[in-house]
Amino acid sequence: MSQIVTAAVIIIGNEILSGRVQDENLPFLARALNEAGVRLREARVVPDQEAEIVRAVNELRRRHDYVFTTGGIGPTHDDITADSVAAAFGVPIDYHPEAVALLKGRFRQTGVAVNDARMRMARVPEGGTLIENPISSAPGFRLENVFVLAGVPVVMRAMFESLRHQLDGGEPVRSLAISVHLSEGAMAAGLGALQLRYPEVDMGSYPFYRGGRYGTSIVCRATDDEQLRQAAVELRQLMTSLGGTPVDETTDPA
Repeated sequence: MSQIVTAAVIIIGNEILSGRVQDENLPFLARALNEAGVRLREARVVPDQEAEIVRAVNELRRRHDYVFTTGGIGPTHDDITADSVAAAFGVPIDYHPEAVALLKGRFRQTGVAVNDARMRMARVPEGGTLIENPISSAPGFRLENVFVLAGVPVVMRAMFESLRHQLDGGEPVRSLAISVHLSEGAMAAGLGALQLRYPEVDMGSYPFYRGGRYGTSIVCRATDDEQLRQAAVELRQLMTSLGGTPVDETTDPA
């Protein structure tokens, strides 16, 4: 059995909780982490409140191999992620010389005035190492197994690509979806028995309504290609035996 490496994501921002902004980072991270052999096990959305961020960081960094935070590292008063992560680890925070040089160089290049607010983005908890930001230069940082990333999706993705090589993952999980115009109830007993025969294959059941007809998609996920293939064969046989016509939808990393 391959090593299982897990991660959690903490999405930080009142704008997400209010519904004003729709998060785009979680779907990207779920896919990208799986490609790196890291299984996303938890995701939390927390407000811009230090106590809530500290609690989430401390709980999740002890439970998982990696934790990724998004949001709250900009120049305004409510960008408190860096301070909160420092508090979670019980370390001071100060201006990082390399981050200061990066920001000042960027500001000179773009003609933007240097001020205290913008320089807040150069503050990093003691012991933190920078995560490159090739989009706007303001870096993220890593402290032990916690990676602190921007909330702006294009910047967050660029930061993730900068740190991807630091991740030590296991085998990627493969996913296969098979759909059929049968109800979940009709397949429940057979699907439960099939899951018992293939404990290493995670099987999820998802009802749908398409073209005026109800049906069910069964998504199977596993790291072992042969186990996944065999389970899929038996799943198709089950659907056919119940009068359905199974249709393969995807065989992709997921």
